[in-house]
Amino acid sequence: MSAGLIESAQSFVAGLLDLGRTRFELFTTELREELARLATGLLGGLAVLVLAALGLAFCGLAVLFYVSEANRLAAAIGVALFFFLAAGATAWVLQRLASDKPRAFDATISELQRDLTAIRS
Repeated sequence: MSAGLIESAQSFVAGLLDLGRTRFELFTTELREELARLATGLLGGLAVLVLAALGLAFCGLAVLFYVSEANRLAAAIGVALFFFLAAGATAWVLQRLASDKPRAFDATISELQRDLTAIRS
């Protein structure tokens, strides 16, 4: 084997390793960003959920105490129906938001696809 062929192979392997390291760093960066976004979303969502539940519970109690005693059953049914409808609407909005979110690690996947295309050419 000639020395030029060995050097060419070594530089090719070194280039592939450098490219792999770069792509791995991109992947780990995206992974950290996704984990931070997930943690923030979970903690924020939990805080919103607790505060909204407390506010809605007190609002429902205020409505029940405001109406006359003869109409309290109808008011309780109305408040319960309102809560069920609000929960259904919230679930629908969250499902739409989740389906519109871009794929996780989209930049890493597209870079790896570009690398694969370049290697095959």
